[in-house]
Amino acid sequence: METTKTTKKPYEVVVLMHPDSSVEEQKELFKKNKATIENYKGSIHTLETWGKRNLATPIGKLKKAVYFHSTFEADTQAVAELERTMRINDKVLRFMHTRLDERVSLAKFMEGFKKGLSESAAREKEREAKMQARKAAFAASKAERHDRGE
Repeated sequence: METTKTTKKPYEVVVLMHPDSSVEEQKELFKKNKATIENYKGSIHTLETWGKRNLATPIGKLKKAVYFHSTFEADTQAVAELERTMRINDKVLRFMHTRLDERVSLAKFMEGFKKGLSESAAREKEREAKMQARKAAFAASKAERHDRGE
């Protein structure tokens, strides 16, 4: 007689919801997802709302979406059920589940993830500052040439 042992594996998911979806619809989706994960003896570690952001490429005619990021532990059947229910939901534009390395705790993963996000934001600010400096220098040199009558 075989016994099937289900082991919980760490996952992360990014969900993009329709920008016009209400807060109630968003909460409802994550209540359902939490119930699904718990039905399969899993647990949610984090759930973050990143808010409404621009999409890299439009989805249909939409240029924005509401972003969510979550980490959880569950077995593969829970992930299959989550994906099935999200495909049905009209308010979910895109989602992606990623299985994480089991050797790294979810807390450690989130620490590294947040560090990466802050470094990326810092690089973006630096890039923006350089662009502003270039624009100012270009405008100054253009004004200087204009003053000399070139």
